Amino acid sequence: MQSTTEIIEQSLNLYYHRFLQILPRIALAVLVIILGVLLAQLLTNIYKRRFQQKSEDPLMAKFLAQAIKIILIIMAIMVALQVAGLDGIATGLLTAVGGGAIILGFAFQDIGKNFLAGIILAFNRPFSINDTIKIDDIFGKVKELSFRYSHIKTFDGRDIYIPNSDVLTKPVENYTADGFFRVDFIVGIGYEDNISEAKKVIQEILDRNTEIVRDIDHENFVIEDELAASTVNLKVFFWVDTKDYRRASRVLRGLVIREVKEVLLDKGFNLPADIKEIKIYGSEDAIPLKFKNAPEFPKTNEE
Repeated sequence: MQSTTEIIEQSLNLYYHRFLQILPRIALAVLVIILGVLLAQLLTNIYKRRFQQKSEDPLMAKFLAQAIKIILIIMAIMVALQVAGLDGIATGLLTAVGGGAIILGFAFQDIGKNFLAGIILAFNRPFSINDTIKIDDIFGKVKELSFRYSHIKTFDGRDIYIPNSDVLTKPVENYTADGFFRVDFIVGIGYEDNISEAKKVIQEILDRNTEIVRDIDHENFVIEDELAASTVNLKVFFWVDTKDYRRASRVLRGLVIREVKEVLLDKGFNLPADIKEIKIYGSEDAIPLKFKNAPEFPKTNEE
C-alpha cells in the first residue's frame, strides 16, 4: 500500500509532466489571443478610416465598429481554446455563458435592457448624429450612441448620457428630422390700431427675410390670436432651416422680433404695456401720486 505522501507526489509529477506537454500549446493559444486582439483592433481601425467617415449614418457605423471588434475578440478566444486542446472547456464555456446570461439577465435587468435597446436603436432609431432632440426635459444634440447609453450635448454645455431603454420607451421629439421647424411669437398692438395694416407690415417683413423658409409646404403667416386686456395680440408664424438649430430657432427669431417692433413703431402703431387699474375703497386712505417730469406751475398769491 502506498502512503498518502507518495500518492500526492506521483499525482503532482503526473500533472507536472502533462503541463510541460501542453505548455507549448498554451503559449500558442496565448499568442493566438494576442494576435486576435491586435487583428480586431486593426480591422476596426481600417473600417473606421475607410467606411465610418464616408457613411451617411455615423451612429450606425460607430455602433457596428464596436460590435465587429467584440465579435472578433470572442472568436480569437474560442480558437485559442481549441489550439490549446481545451475543446471541452470551449464547449462548457459556451454553455456557461448561455446559462450565465439568463442569471445575469435577472440580476442586472437595467444593463440588459439598455444593451438590447442599444441594439434595436442601432438599426431603428428616431434620430441621427447632430440631430436636435428632446427626451423628457433633456434638450440638445445627439453626439454618440453606444451599447448602453445615448450621449446628448445640451445647448448650455452639459453632457447627458441617457439610458437606451429610456430612449426606446419614452417619446422622442426630433426638431431636425426633416430640416424644418416652425417658430412663433406674439406681438400686441393697440385697440385703436388697424389690424389688417399691422398684419400686412409684419407679413412684408417675413417675405423679405432671406433666411426664412418659404415654399408650398411651409407657409409663413400672421393671425389674430387674442383680445387681451390692453392689446390685440397677433401671432406670427414662420419656418426656419434647422441645420443650425440655435441660429435658426433662437438668433433668427430674435432678429425678426426686433425688426417687427422697430417697423411697427416707425409706422405709428402703438405697442402698449399692460394697463393697471388701482381701486381705492371707502375704508382706505387716498394714495398720493406724483408724476415724473410734471411741469411745475408758479405759486399764486392765493396759495
